[in-house]
Amino acid sequence: MSETDLTIRELKRRFADRSLSPLEYWLALEQHIEAWEPAICALYAYDPEAARKQAHASTDRWMKGTTLGPLDGIPTTLKELIATKGQPVPLGTRATELQPATEDAPAAARLREDGAVIFAKTTCPDYGMLSSGLSSFHHLSRNPWDVTQNPGGSSAGASAAAAAGYGPLHVGTDIGGSVRLPAGWTGTFGFKPSHGRIPVDPFYVGRCAGPMTRTVEDSAYAMETLSRPDWRDGTSLPPNDLDWLDLDIDVRGLKIGLMLDAGCGLALDDEVRIAVEAAARRFEEAGAIVIPVQPVLTREMLDGLDKFWRARFWGDIENLSLERRNSILPYIYTWAVGGASINGADAIRGFNQTIEMRKSCGRLFTQLDAVISPTNPIVSYPAEWASPTNDPALPFEHICFTVPWNMSEQPAASINCGFSRSGMPIGLQIVGPRFDDMRVLRLSKAFESWTGGISAWPKPPVR
Repeated sequence: MSETDLTIRELKRRFADRSLSPLEYWLALEQHIEAWEPAICALYAYDPEAARKQAHASTDRWMKGTTLGPLDGIPTTLKELIATKGQPVPLGTRATELQPATEDAPAAARLREDGAVIFAKTTCPDYGMLSSGLSSFHHLSRNPWDVTQNPGGSSAGASAAAAAGYGPLHVGTDIGGSVRLPAGWTGTFGFKPSHGRIPVDPFYVGRCAGPMTRTVEDSAYAMETLSRPDWRDGTSLPPNDLDWLDLDIDVRGLKIGLMLDAGCGLALDDEVRIAVEAAARRFEEAGAIVIPVQPVLTREMLDGLDKFWRARFWGDIENLSLERRNSILPYIYTWAVGGASINGADAIRGFNQTIEMRKSCGRLFTQLDAVISPTNPIVSYPAEWASPTNDPALPFEHICFTVPWNMSEQPAASINCGFSRSGMPIGLQIVGPRFDDMRVLRLSKAFESWTGGISAWPKPPVR
């Protein structure tokens, strides 16, 4: 195993026994990133010099026994939408006027408090409104498993960085699947916690932040830091006393729903179905009761959400100058213009469909302990496409397995459950009851232990 493949647990052990320092690890990682980055373009505001200084300071703290927190010395990236003081937040689009952020967003603040080495932001599409690595501001981000393919999004750079081994921890955001979808397409573990578990600023309906890592335990380590409350998020949950590393679970007798029909959207690829059915058998073999369940989403719900989001987004951009509006990625602008003709009553009716999603999800969980499903309905799609349909008239056909759980505020994760014949990863989504983040992490850890996880990650291209 290369030093750059070490987990957080392994790094902390090596830092503690002084067989590896945070600075030595960073310098090795810096070379690894240099080999990968031209091919996948995962990073924005990459600052190796600042990272060296942070790693040097962390090395001193480890030598003196004065570490700041559980992530001291751990290299970390943040999705570009998560503000870091002194750096612009382009929102993935050339339409943004670049102004330095005046303060760290909650996730960035918590990581700094605990001594993490924040070395870069990661790319996202315009306004985070695509499941794609395509952006009018950033270079095109690509999937490390096959650079002709899309890493998904909107946490595109975060998923690419995690799969390529740019350190053990990357933080994304998720409003309809933007952590889980790219995690599924890159073979990584992506965790969307219960709404409010990780504070976000700015807040809006369904928006969460979550870790993207190669292992379940690395995400659990991150949760201890990221889940501390922040007054700027009015939905921020109270302080918790959870032992995030207590990941053991006995699945015997648990009722787990198997959802293979999303209710609408893209048809499920056969290879995805086969991999998820095999994952369900793993749970049955361990003693769980797997029960086929009907979808929680309907066409009316998805179309209502589309109307609401179009109207909301048009409200965000309609006062931009024509020049700035025209600099938005054409796919997104074409979609957004549809919001100009949506009246207030129709926008509210669209929003009300998010409440219907919440009710539908809640009703299902009166009978179950967890739900498993595909994360993504399809295996992959070209890097240059703006979405899996590449059609702005059909923008959300790929989020039907993921978006209901944002609206219901329930914890959900994506974990690798196999590979396609073309060699692309396939994601299994695991969903738990509202606030029971530990159940999702524990079920994910159990599944990872049964499969052994991914042992052979992509290697940097030879130049």
